Amino acid sequence: MKTDEIIQTEKNVVLGTYSRPPFVLTHGKGVYLFDENGKKYLDFIAGIAVNALGHADEGALKALKEQADKLWHCSNLYYTEPQVKVARLLTDNTFADKVFFCNSGAEAIEGAIKIARKWAKTNKGEQTFEIIAFRNSFHGRTMGAISATGQPKFWQGFEPMLDGFLFATFNDLDSVRELVTPGTCAVLVEPIQGESGIYPAEKEFLQGLRQLCDANNCLLIFDEIQCGLGRTGTFSAYEQYDVQPDIMAVAKPIANGLPMGAILMTDEAAAPIGVGNHGSTFGGGPLVTAVADYVLRQILAPQFLSHVRRMSDYLLQKLEVLRSEYADRILAVRGTGLMCGIELAADPKAVIDACVKNGLLVCKAGNNTLRFLPPLIVETEHIDEAIDILQRALEETAEANE
Repeated sequence: MKTDEIIQTEKNVVLGTYSRPPFVLTHGKGVYLFDENGKKYLDFIAGIAVNALGHADEGALKALKEQADKLWHCSNLYYTEPQVKVARLLTDNTFADKVFFCNSGAEAIEGAIKIARKWAKTNKGEQTFEIIAFRNSFHGRTMGAISATGQPKFWQGFEPMLDGFLFATFNDLDSVRELVTPGTCAVLVEPIQGESGIYPAEKEFLQGLRQLCDANNCLLIFDEIQCGLGRTGTFSAYEQYDVQPDIMAVAKPIANGLPMGAILMTDEAAAPIGVGNHGSTFGGGPLVTAVADYVLRQILAPQFLSHVRRMSDYLLQKLEVLRSEYADRILAVRGTGLMCGIELAADPKAVIDACVKNGLLVCKAGNNTLRFLPPLIVETEHIDEAIDILQRALEETAEANE
């Protein structure tokens, strides 16, 4: 099928929930993607923080092919070795004692909500089910996840939301304290609010949440679906805050593009969950966990994480230089690790379109933020190329901005 035919057929047969540019991607290598006409795009979206090792990583391909020759799926009714190896990797390198595998970030959030509520009912009473989340947060598209998402635009047309979710102000501990009652079972927070525009939590805020949860016998849940697993320059983002959660949701980069998520938890949080309380047909299957085992071992290597930190410093420095040159259009630079954004004075759509035309893929976050989520293997020359294209895009869209 040719490009025009694919696009037209898609409009006829695929539910129209995405706005896509008019080209068809066919393959990728490293930090680049290619369309069916052979045009090359520098990928600074990485599947929305998924392709940590870039495209067609040889080690990931080897792990996939070797497992594909053995066993794809047998359900969670039986033991498989790759799942256990990944669980051990996660528990050895995080706060967690137990892991539950699922297929996506939204599923990880759903499971975290269930675990928190079961824990609260067991330890605090049947009427303890409220979860405090935050305005401008984003936790996924399922009913539980959007009910916990503090952006009403995602609720429209799907109301009523699930009961029991209250919303405080991000980085405002007093606003959380005002919502805590005997009915509170947990606080759910992103260490970095990604979808709303790349807003990192303040260290004192997350530490204050930990203290508040401890004082009120509540669980602290971190959503590290976008910011976790190396994206911020440490394996988990919480490491930079000197605080640990009781439950944490991870997903995006865990298998470098294969659908996989996980819920990490302490023994205490896990204790009320027994056989039959939760499940997943596909979660943690041998094919995805064989790849995840390879991916996580790459990310955990000290030299890999130090590379992410170096590239982060370089990218943020370059973005700050650009901000000084376009002070009337770039209002702020924000980010941690290779999860960065620039806030523009206007909607970034024109700039994004100009970047695409010139061979750079970036995406929007919040109202006016241009988001950068390159593969974690990105090098300085790729950042230089991205900045050059972004500057060209800013120049090409200058008249429209005036």
